[in-house]
Amino acid sequence: QVQLVESGGGLVQAGGSLRLSCAASGSIVSINDMGWYRQAPGKPRELVATITGAGHTVYADSVKGRFTISRDDAKNTVYLQMSSLKPEDTAVYYCNADIRSSWGSFKSWGRGTQVTVSS
Repeated sequence: QVQLVESGGGLVQAGGSLRLSCAASGSIVSINDMGWYRQAPGKPRELVATITGAGHTVYADSVKGRFTISRDDAKNTVYLQMSSLKPEDTAVYYCNADIRSSWGSFKSWGRGTQVTVSS
């Protein structure tokens, strides 16, 4: 089995910063793309940022220049450094990873971590 566990969410004032972490564990051979998504109440889940195994990154326009995605392959962990936070960044943040295990390849999701930005 493979598990993704997010951490680092919380309540922060507008203009503040948070760092999210997502650690993958289990029967992992390798991890390709990793990413962060978010879902605000009443809205569909949307992409925030992704990072490939080679380190190439993609960001949603709404977070460019404010968020930075990174990964530590030795720890099977992806990070999201969030700065200059805005109330509209309030959402549940989910991590996602393309996992290759001994029995096959699949996408895995974490359970999410709440980020609330107060004005």
